[in-house]
Amino acid sequence: MIKIALIGATGSIGTQTLSVIDKHPDEFELYSAAAGHGSEKFAEIIRRYRPKIAAVADKKSGETIRGALPQGTAFYCGEKEALEVFGGADVALVAASGFAGLSYSFAAARLGMPVALANKETLVCGGEYFMGEAQKHGAEIRPVDSEHSALWQALNFRRDTPFRLLIITASGGPFYSKTAEELQSVTAADALKHPTWNMGAKITIDSATLLNKGFEVIEAHHLYNAPFSKIHALVHPESVVHSMAEFEDGAVIAQLGVPSMELPIQLALTYPRRLSCCESLNFEKLAALHFLPLEREKFPCFSVALAAGEAGDNYPCALNGAGEEAVYAFLRGEIGFLQIADCLKAVLGETKGQKVDSFEALAETDALSRSAARAYISRFGCR
Repeated sequence: MIKIALIGATGSIGTQTLSVIDKHPDEFELYSAAAGHGSEKFAEIIRRYRPKIAAVADKKSGETIRGALPQGTAFYCGEKEALEVFGGADVALVAASGFAGLSYSFAAARLGMPVALANKETLVCGGEYFMGEAQKHGAEIRPVDSEHSALWQALNFRRDTPFRLLIITASGGPFYSKTAEELQSVTAADALKHPTWNMGAKITIDSATLLNKGFEVIEAHHLYNAPFSKIHALVHPESVVHSMAEFEDGAVIAQLGVPSMELPIQLALTYPRRLSCCESLNFEKLAALHFLPLEREKFPCFSVALAAGEAGDNYPCALNGAGEEAVYAFLRGEIGFLQIADCLKAVLGETKGQKVDSFEALAETDALSRSAARAYISRFGCR
């Protein structure tokens, strides 16, 4: 029985993790669960699965559900207190979204436990520092992102497998066939209609701008010790080939599967074992698989992300903070779709580079980048 500490239990990845647990009740136990805010949905999860530990980072909302939780579940409330969620678990699945998930990722890694990492901000904001901490404490990092899980599998589950090129695929999102002129008038409702994946609002918008694909290049750089020159992204609308690795002899190994996050979630929990999970691909019904170049000029967020990643230091952290503010402003109708990239460029232009050697340095950059992004939105946003 694998005892799981699930961080971000109410989100998209958290919900799909619970589905994985439901399919294999003899294999998995929800040992502990954490959420950013106290909610009826979180309380219902705790009542249903009765974990040993429940935690809520936001103290005020957490206290509102304390009385609704079952006896026998230890409850921790507050940002620091919530980090107690890992005690006794076998593996941590960090699915909390945004910068808020970093504290959990670092806490789990410093305990030396396996970390099934779905929080991409951990690697985008502090990848070199985080991977160093994980190595120092003997924590195994197991990627949950479908693309990085695919590379993990193609590279034989090792970080030191030699390769010629890593190829990350992108669905292209809902707007890849649109012209640059058409992109000027797309709405948040349009952007949330992803053609193949069911995800949270933030990552769905990042998929539409292709900022998410830039994030994934940065993540691959840290996960697989890959120079940026050896990471290539292309558009694959069918979302069947999740990523590929090309080796020195020209051989290419690709991981294929139906577009479901349950497979990479489950593999990160059970590695090295595999259990039944998703339906089989029907190759006879696959009419064709298409691969297209990624149009950087039409989707500038991708190039902005790569530039931040190559600059290193705290620039990717500033990119992330500005990105979160810009995306939520777009969702609120405060800026246009193409202004997301403009906001990122403006914030990065103001960022002062500094080495990331502590969590406090990351938090400072995050706060400054968000403040700069809000100033841009206030000045140039929709009136």
